[in-house]
Amino acid sequence: MNDIRHTVAFGIDIGGSGIKGAPVDLATGEFAAERVRIPTPLPATPAAVAQTVAQVVDAFALDRSVPIGVTFPAVIAHGVARSAANVDPSWIGTNVETVVGQATGRQVLAVNDADAAGYAEVEYGAAKGVAGVVLVVTLGTGIGSALIVDEMLVPNTELGHLEIDGLDAESRAADSAREREELSWAQWAVRLQRYFEEVEKLFSPDLIVVGGGVSKKHEKFLPLLSLNAPIVPAGLRNAAGIVGAARLAAQRR
Repeated sequence: MNDIRHTVAFGIDIGGSGIKGAPVDLATGEFAAERVRIPTPLPATPAAVAQTVAQVVDAFALDRSVPIGVTFPAVIAHGVARSAANVDPSWIGTNVETVVGQATGRQVLAVNDADAAGYAEVEYGAAKGVAGVVLVVTLGTGIGSALIVDEMLVPNTELGHLEIDGLDAESRAADSAREREELSWAQWAVRLQRYFEEVEKLFSPDLIVVGGGVSKKHEKFLPLLSLNAPIVPAGLRNAAGIVGAARLAAQRR
């Protein structure tokens, strides 16, 4: 378990439709107060999103010492967005930590949204206590991934974009592909099997955790997969991004 210096941290999940935030009890991984959600502004420019994040933070009486972490739907390298999914393209090349920090008047840690959710599963969820290599994969509109090795996050893996059989993996195996092509659970499981086989070959994970909204129906497809590693549904559901961002912010040195 990584050392932390705080008992509470604040997590914010920046999404394409909503910006959500809550204080997190770092001992339990549970929200310390009811979550606040404000619709994501349109257009979702850096200035507009940062101001909305500030509104979420200001909805709580937070001590100035409380660490703040934000998830962002992009590759994040040293605080800078290198891509932009479901937000304005003007974010590309923008330092998320600086922009949000200036709007809130606080020090901020920015992290890729899938990385935050995956890390939360290791610290508090389905992968808690599992040593070695843990892969957390979210199946939704695309495929998000988080790779954690002995509780250390390897950021920005973007394993949904592996090329498999000449195609971008998420174009075939995301939950959106299942819905778009009206696949049965068994038909979709064949595609998931091919995807996870390739991931196993590359990373040899000790555990695979599957998240995303479809994980609520895990009994319809996970038992159809045959892999070397155990594969289990995520435990934290929609709270994972906020919880993971808060935990990572608290651990920042």
